[in-house]
Amino acid sequence: MSLDHFYRFQDLARQQSVVFYYTGYVSQALVSAMGDALRQRLNQTDASNVQRRKLFSVFIEMAQNVVHYSAEHLSASDSTDQEIRRGALWVGEQNGHFYVVCANPVAREQVGRIRDKLMPLLGMSNDDIKQLYKQKLRSDNDAESKGAGLGFLTVAREATEPVEFDFIDEDGPLSPITMFYLKASI
Repeated sequence: MSLDHFYRFQDLARQQSVVFYYTGYVSQALVSAMGDALRQRLNQTDASNVQRRKLFSVFIEMAQNVVHYSAEHLSASDSTDQEIRRGALWVGEQNGHFYVVCANPVAREQVGRIRDKLMPLLGMSNDDIKQLYKQKLRSDNDAESKGAGLGFLTVAREATEPVEFDFIDEDGPLSPITMFYLKASI
């Protein structure tokens, strides 16, 4: 890669009003550091306190998605809490609104399960999402979830528009890994 590629990337990021961007391996410690950097950067914008809170909440949820569910990981030791997982996170601004996008590889057999969790959210009102969120808080955890299964609901609840998502086969249709993209506008 030449420096010219980097210059073009920087130009594109500036043209697209990218506030924050990271791609690579993510750990819990890195999520904390990225959160601090994003908070400081948001304090320099004209965003309202409510908008900043929602944006920060969505960013952390998406970062946790990468840390917990990315199919590509490296372990520093035998302990799973020492894992770092591959993904990307970015925050941009467009017409006075922010958006947060995360991307991470997922096992192909998980695509249907993820899609089944996200599709119903697209047709729900914000009140419906809030009600479902409260229901989930009171119910048992999803057996395959590493949390209470509230991540997508939190993202959808904070978003001002329906979330957007996509799955793209990186290495062709026979690859066991698919890239999962999730976008929320705030």
